Amino acid sequence: MSTFSHETAPTEFVKSNGIQIAYRRFGKRGGRPLVFLQYLTAGLDDWDPLVTNGLALDHDVVLVNNSGVASSSGETPNTIDQMAKDASGFCDAMGFKEIDVVGFSIGGMVAQQLALDRPNLLHRIILWGTGPRGGEGMTFPELSEKDKIDPVVFLLAAFFTPTEASQSAGKAFVERMAWRREDRDEPVSKQTEDAQIMALRTWGTVPSSGRYQTLNKIKQKTLIIPRENCSRRKAA
Repeated sequence: MSTFSHETAPTEFVKSNGIQIAYRRFGKRGGRPLVFLQYLTAGLDDWDPLVTNGLALDHDVVLVNNSGVASSSGETPNTIDQMAKDASGFCDAMGFKEIDVVGFSIGGMVAQQLALDRPNLLHRIILWGTGPRGGEGMTFPELSEKDKIDPVVFLLAAFFTPTEASQSAGKAFVERMAWRREDRDEPVSKQTEDAQIMALRTWGTVPSSGRYQTLNKIKQKTLIIPRENCSRRKAA
């Protein structure tokens, strides 16, 4: 069992295809790594420590910034396909032969593509607040000026319903993200924001035919947590 936690795990780097990928690793070693792929404009500090520390009791937790995100070097690609290739390269650089994955929002889209590209790499998948290629309401707009000025406003609107209970749970989540005090991650750049929004729009475009044809090709056991259930789970 690692002596580190969400709050204390050091930020480390591994080189993949010429890019320094930032990650943090903690929890129970010896089993399949549980790799966390993050949501829109988020970095290593933007996971809920109640979730990551809880899962670390039984899993080898790996939080990762994909290419160009926050403290990782390089530029963020503007397609989900390339993001999946970069995530695949990270796993290879780490020597991972088989992983479980948590994909949150855009990270869930990357996880779906990774399952198609590397079916033997992924064992089990958790998709959280995300959607399939060409799904309903998937064409993401520009972030408003209010969202850009206050990322908390964006997070509460994007992942929590407008009910009092849900917003209260969201604010508690935001407070927990501040638990880590030392070695905080770098902020996400404008280049990452623009690239991720473009990737979301491309992923969300409804094709002329075969809208959900890739879904039946994902054979791994998959737990799907819809956006409207995120706050309920945190409040439970």
